[in-house]
Amino acid sequence: MPKPLPAVAANTWDELREPMIVPTGFREYDARWRFPQEINLPGMTALGLGLGTQMHEAGVPLRIAVGNDYRSYSLSIKNALMLGLMQAGIEVLDIGPAVSPMAYFAQFHLDAAVAMVTASHNPNGWTGVKMGFHRPLTHGPDEMARLKAIVLNGEGVERPGGSIRRVDGVREAYLDDLVGDFKLSRPLKVVCACGNGTASHFAPELLARIGAEVVPLHCGLDYDFPNYNPNPEAMEMLHDMSRAVRESGADLALGFDGDGDRCGVVDDEGDEIFADKVGVILARDLAPMHPGATFVADVKSTGLFASDPELKAHGIKADYWKTGHSHMKRRVKELGALAGFEKSGHYFLAEPIGRGYDCGMRVAVEICKALDRNPTKSMSDLKHALPKTWSTPTMSPFCPDGEKYGVIDRLAATLTAMAQAGESLAGRKIVEAITVNGARLMLENGAWGLVRASSNTPNLVVVCESPDSEAEMRAIFEDLDAIIRTEPTVGEYDQKI
Repeated sequence: MPKPLPAVAANTWDELREPMIVPTGFREYDARWRFPQEINLPGMTALGLGLGTQMHEAGVPLRIAVGNDYRSYSLSIKNALMLGLMQAGIEVLDIGPAVSPMAYFAQFHLDAAVAMVTASHNPNGWTGVKMGFHRPLTHGPDEMARLKAIVLNGEGVERPGGSIRRVDGVREAYLDDLVGDFKLSRPLKVVCACGNGTASHFAPELLARIGAEVVPLHCGLDYDFPNYNPNPEAMEMLHDMSRAVRESGADLALGFDGDGDRCGVVDDEGDEIFADKVGVILARDLAPMHPGATFVADVKSTGLFASDPELKAHGIKADYWKTGHSHMKRRVKELGALAGFEKSGHYFLAEPIGRGYDCGMRVAVEICKALDRNPTKSMSDLKHALPKTWSTPTMSPFCPDGEKYGVIDRLAATLTAMAQAGESLAGRKIVEAITVNGARLMLENGAWGLVRASSNTPNLVVVCESPDSEAEMRAIFEDLDAIIRTEPTVGEYDQKI
């Protein structure tokens, strides 16, 4: 009979031998915990045993590539995870320190499953694992639910035959794959912002290899993150990128998060371009070469994917889907879409452009290619050519992990009832409530407001957009926030407009 996972307290004798895992660390599409408060090293070994057991259940080849991001504790976390995988009888291929998309690339390069030890853009003190069996996909809710059950119910099965082997050269092969035979034909000066994170060992070299003049910004590896947490969705990093552009006279800035799967953009005027608008710029560039293509956008993204006249002229189809890298990868593959775009800065470029997984390095190259194909235009020219909209940053009010999904269920019911009753938000009639992921209220003029639960942190997510004015965008937020405030467990925002 399976043995349930014991309850172990921190700073006790048992913590050195028995697994401690807080259940809420199992998220919709990956796993994240505060270390060591919510998971200990034996807990990571139990996770590895569970993941290996799940590989047996799934009938996939028993070989997995394992990497880790550049944090002070990630190597010990990875070693504990690999021990559990070997206990499960799995052939472990240790690819060393990596950005997440390098680990995803290893799925193709080494014909293996993947487990990437990373806390992504979360601050130091967090750890986690992104995992997948079928390329280019990573675990979704069903796979995560099964993994959670295996681990927490003690259903991991030890088997013989496990091994570990160090594999060198994956980083070099990954960079070669990104560069291909592309070389810029126009001068391009690029601020490369890495926040001292893992991308520091990849992005400056990549941009130099395609012929860009690189202006490094915090590109020295330092796992203490002495300047700020590497997160190109956070205004602190974007503002620093803007300053660097203005001071250096660069053509643009490209910024990368802690595990390199996201990319943020600042144009030559020093303006931050939210990632969904960058997605529309890329979609406009790709549309003439791929008429009739489908682009997937997450529910936080601009409505321009569906309404932009340039995209409509090339028969582009827009599909709005659930936020989250696993959800988006799966949807792009299911629909045979050319690309997927997420407001958080994840881009999913499928064949023949990329391999379908989210890669900040790949999108950096594609942005440079778009500028190369438009040699008389600047990044700001491409931005100004878009229909004007006003949108908020992604705002995240606190809400406990154990409460947030119930809160969203109640809010979605309230907002759906408002839509069905033909009520208004900010003086505009609500025409539809899209509830594929939280609730996105569509207003009669194309404006919208969204509230959903964060899949990775104890927060809600709120985004609003207006095609008419900044004042209307702010009014939408104020009215939506007033409804959110009816839930007493919702706390303060991480940032406001």
